[in-house]
Amino acid sequence: MQRFILGGLTVFVMLSLGLFWLQGRAEVEKAAPLPLASVAPPDPQGVPSADLTDIEGPDLPEATEQTREQRRFGRYDRDRDGRITRNEMLSTRVDAFRKLDKDGNNLLTFEEWAVATVTKFDGADTNRDQSLTPGEFRKTAPPPAKPKPKPKCSCGS
Repeated sequence: MQRFILGGLTVFVMLSLGLFWLQGRAEVEKAAPLPLASVAPPDPQGVPSADLTDIEGPDLPEATEQTREQRRFGRYDRDRDGRITRNEMLSTRVDAFRKLDKDGNNLLTFEEWAVATVTKFDGADTNRDQSLTPGEFRKTAPPPAKPKPKPKCSCGS
């Protein structure tokens, strides 16, 4: 008895899939191009000339100059809404977590590892709305690199 029920359900599913396939195929065929016989040949008088001296294309798009901080903000703001959520800020840290867990035993939990990032986020989120504005995000920038000391001259004088 179970075989008959299972067979009936299988037939029903197959018929339903076939019906959806045919409906989708019909939609594609409605927008199919007309056969070439019904298309009129182009008018030879309306064909443009090959003289390109007077033709000008559109202006090239100009890239806006962004500051280093604006580019950094853009890398974190995945959905481009002008705010960085906690998940967006933590998403860039996943690879670093995997690098810390060298033996792959997952003894270092993500929450334990993310304490520094969460603390940094909470410190920057001054209005406590769980998202960072560009001004708040600026506070999370790494400190500027110290200049390297110049090597002493080893010339024999």
